[in-house]
Amino acid sequence: MLNIALLQIEPAGSLRGNLEKGRDMCRRAVERGADIALFPEMWSCGYTIPQEQDTLRALAVERDGEFVNAFGRLARELHMAIGVTYLEAFNPLPRNSLALFDRFGRRVLDYAKVHTCDFGDERLLTPGEDFHVCTLDTAQGPVRTGAMICYDREFPESARILMLRGAELILVPNACPMEINRLSQLRGRAYENMLAVATCNYPASVPDCNGHSTCFDGVAYLPGMTGSRDTCILEADGGEGIFMASLDLDTLRTYRAREVHGNAYRRPKKYGDIVKEEIREPFIRPDRRD
Repeated sequence: MLNIALLQIEPAGSLRGNLEKGRDMCRRAVERGADIALFPEMWSCGYTIPQEQDTLRALAVERDGEFVNAFGRLARELHMAIGVTYLEAFNPLPRNSLALFDRFGRRVLDYAKVHTCDFGDERLLTPGEDFHVCTLDTAQGPVRTGAMICYDREFPESARILMLRGAELILVPNACPMEINRLSQLRGRAYENMLAVATCNYPASVPDCNGHSTCFDGVAYLPGMTGSRDTCILEADGGEGIFMASLDLDTLRTYRAREVHGNAYRRPKKYGDIVKEEIREPFIRPDRRD
């Protein structure tokens, strides 16, 4: 079993506080047998986005700075993979980013949120450019891993491209209310791509969040089982805490090798409209960025 610790925790109110609390929570997670620890979205600043650009830039941290690298050293010390999130210093304006370290402290994945919420505060952030998949070395063996961040979840293309690039597991830092429809999106992304989706949200004590971090394993059918099964293997409550999901990789891989979803019967030549850039009514929005 691959044990994923979802750190559904409140920000501490400062960069230093978030660093110390984050390290403490990772230590607690490994004591409970975690192979991977995942933070909620933009942990370095607690998903704070000042609307004054100089203030926003001052809040950002360097990609290779002390805050991020501290978790790389901690991953090596604890022999546990860590996905840490942060407001990344970037030009012209900061990005909403994740760095993933393997159990040896090696940085194996960097991801910046592609689908920024340009209708809200995130219009000031620089969007990411691509989706990436890495081979993550864990104590349970290598796992092909990708990432989405929050609003990325709302676009089937995000998870689809990660599946096509080999992902078995998608890590999803989050900062919003996880209600029935958003949870259904995650369930759908796992089901249609035959992969696991692990999402870490802030608890209900954080404004505009409600906890309910989840893990969907993507395995809808088991041999000898009548009908389908619930792919949700973990749904947290709204409180602060470390929530553990145990993912059966062997079962997932056997399922992916025999079932009909994912890339088995797709017809890519029929999907040309998906990559067309034209936008028509009723979807035209004046604040959309290219």
